[in-house]
Amino acid sequence: MKKITILYIAGILLGSMSSCTKDFEEINTNPNVVDKPNPNYIFSKAQLDGLNNNYFFTNILECGGMIQHYATYKEASGVGDKYLSNEVYFSAYFNQLYPTALNETEIVINALKANPNDSNKLNIARIWKAYLYHKATDLYGDIPYSDAAKAITSQVFLPKYDTQEFIYKDLLKELDEAAIALDPAKPSFGKADFIYDGDVAKWKKFSYSLMLRLGLRLSKVDPALSKTWVTKAIAGGVILNGSDNAIMDYTDGPNDFNKNPVGFDARRQDFTAGSYGQKNVEGGKLSKTFIDLLKNTADPRISVYSGVWQGTTQNTSLAIQKGFPNGTKTAPTATEQGTYSEPNQSTVFKYDAPLVLLSNAETNLYLAEAAARGWYTNETDKDLYEKGVKASFLNMGIYGAAYAITDATAYLTLNPYNVAGSFEAKMNQIHTQIYVALFVDEEEVYANWRRTGYPVLVPVNFPGNVTNGTIPRRLKYSTSEYSVNSANLAEAVKRQGEDSFTTRMWWDKQ
Repeated sequence: MKKITILYIAGILLGSMSSCTKDFEEINTNPNVVDKPNPNYIFSKAQLDGLNNNYFFTNILECGGMIQHYATYKEASGVGDKYLSNEVYFSAYFNQLYPTALNETEIVINALKANPNDSNKLNIARIWKAYLYHKATDLYGDIPYSDAAKAITSQVFLPKYDTQEFIYKDLLKELDEAAIALDPAKPSFGKADFIYDGDVAKWKKFSYSLMLRLGLRLSKVDPALSKTWVTKAIAGGVILNGSDNAIMDYTDGPNDFNKNPVGFDARRQDFTAGSYGQKNVEGGKLSKTFIDLLKNTADPRISVYSGVWQGTTQNTSLAIQKGFPNGTKTAPTATEQGTYSEPNQSTVFKYDAPLVLLSNAETNLYLAEAAARGWYTNETDKDLYEKGVKASFLNMGIYGAAYAITDATAYLTLNPYNVAGSFEAKMNQIHTQIYVALFVDEEEVYANWRRTGYPVLVPVNFPGNVTNGTIPRRLKYSTSEYSVNSANLAEAVKRQGEDSFTTRMWWDKQ
């Protein structure tokens, strides 16, 4: 009887298993998992993540301090201001970029590349990928590129590091191919694209404008190749009108990722509510170098960029602005600290302020350089320089119509372009304007300064600095890479040079 009972129970179990097997896939499918990614949603996320990447750590504390837009009396947060080494800050950008924005952009590309009707989305994603990678390689040099973000598709978990030379040449190729392939007759991302609403014509201009930026980046290491790409970019058609500027719009909530990272990240970690210039967590201020430049040239952008707290409001008048010196550890009293300029919380540090990625101010100034080099002859370098200044003045209007500076006559009269000057004198003027016009995009200003050397900055020599009193030329690799991807990282260091702040990357070679 016992044997029969066991066989009976076994039969029931086998029957149950047989019937369950029919619905096994359905039962074991997680209803909250998406089998096929929606490229529109993921591309939106890739844009947000690409720009919201440790802004305070990388743009302000590292790059902003090194190029003397910012200063602080504190040591821990003075990594760029004083040329110190802090793993938390120099690793942050690298560690966040790959698992978020780069991985997301790769998912979008893989999801779209098989459908010819999605070619516009695919090529816009390729352009965005180039934008992200150029930011990363400009900070670190050789980085994972051709093997990166391929863990799912190719099971590459330890990507090799490609040379910056290879990366730059491939980025330029990608920008060229993607721009040519854009077709206004095919669908695009629409509202899923937070920068251009899927406008194919504007993405084409952005691609060629980024090509212009990258092409000029090669001017020191390979002038002939630089000229080739610069002239190709100009022929393709770069951003010349403010209506084509690449701008990310933000809102003041409801979630933090909807807020402009320039203001949100900085105000959350340093310029906190209730500080009113006297109790900043990290002691951050605008630097004396930057403020003095604006004041000495009577630059009206100073009132858009900066303000000094008087009570609970910021006074933005030129006369009262005062920059904090770089490279000091002398702590001011709270009252004295409140007398120094900070970014204007009604404009550049406003939570819903737009963020400019690439504008006609930058492109016209780059065209001025191309003209000064003899690579572009349709307009004079003087005219292009003045167009760049005027564009920058008008672009202040992104913070509100009242901030647009509609007349640059007085400024250009006081600070005329040196038509008869040497090439280096012209470069100084042009790139000093880049230094001012691109404020808040500290990574780009830092890269452009390393290429050109302008404006001329006086280094500090803070005790215990790790560069022997010279402005750093790159960020060090993420510490985690030494334990996770050590063999590939070692090969990159052997090829590029010591993993230090003073090692020059490929396009920065003297």
